[in-house]
Amino acid sequence: MAHTGGRPLGLEPLPDGTLLACDARRGLLHVTPRDGAVRVLADEVDGTPLRFCSNVTKTADGTVYFTVSSRRHGFDAWPADILEHVPTGQLLRLRPDGSCEVLLPELQFANGVAAAPDGSFLVVAETGARRLIRHWLTGPRAGRTDILVADLPGYPDNLSLGPDEAFWVALAEPRQVALELLHTLPLAVRRAAATAQRRLRPLPPAHPTVRVLAVRPDGSPACDLRAARSPYRMVTSVCRTGGRLVMGSVSARGIAVCPLPGAGAGAAGGRASC
Repeated sequence: MAHTGGRPLGLEPLPDGTLLACDARRGLLHVTPRDGAVRVLADEVDGTPLRFCSNVTKTADGTVYFTVSSRRHGFDAWPADILEHVPTGQLLRLRPDGSCEVLLPELQFANGVAAAPDGSFLVVAETGARRLIRHWLTGPRAGRTDILVADLPGYPDNLSLGPDEAFWVALAEPRQVALELLHTLPLAVRRAAATAQRRLRPLPPAHPTVRVLAVRPDGSPACDLRAARSPYRMVTSVCRTGGRLVMGSVSARGIAVCPLPGAGAGAAGGRASC
């Protein structure tokens, strides 16, 4: 379809057949699949280059919201940011007039972003904090931010709004007690661990269990699916289309397609065969 010249991550299909793409190295891009044209929409904010754009969504009024996972570490060093556990992620807003601004600073590895069915709020995944936050766009709470779901059983990555009006969330890895113990230690210790990771570049082994969740707009659980001993590892994105889930990964080759057990029936706590 196109070559971005960098490392594309989150995508947002647009009604006209084009795409918004977050490129970890180039910034926020607009892609035209018909001819492969790539245009940079934003590569800096407040004079600072965008280091690690990750996911994007567009609302009905033409505003684009996108996340920057880290301002200290690039995509190739994402484990170092998780180890260091310093909130440098951001939620940014690109207005229709082309102006770009930081909407929420100091997020713990900001990742997936999606708008509510009625456009009243955004949901953002904070991977490093194992939670989903909600930023209100309209109504009496406009401009406020609260927690939609806390203490997730794993580390959320990309998310998408399904036809069932639930937010589908990819859990890249299950909760790791050792990592959370590290997060309680002084910053100097965490930074030493991050420095060692960047120098040696050991990647964490992908867990054999694939898990995705669906969360309703009020934060209540709609679905919890997992596949044990899956050959497809480290699911970092998920979307529902009809009775199927389509999943992506930053470590596995290709995509995974999974029939959704009891599609339309809630299927809470089920297990899927991918």
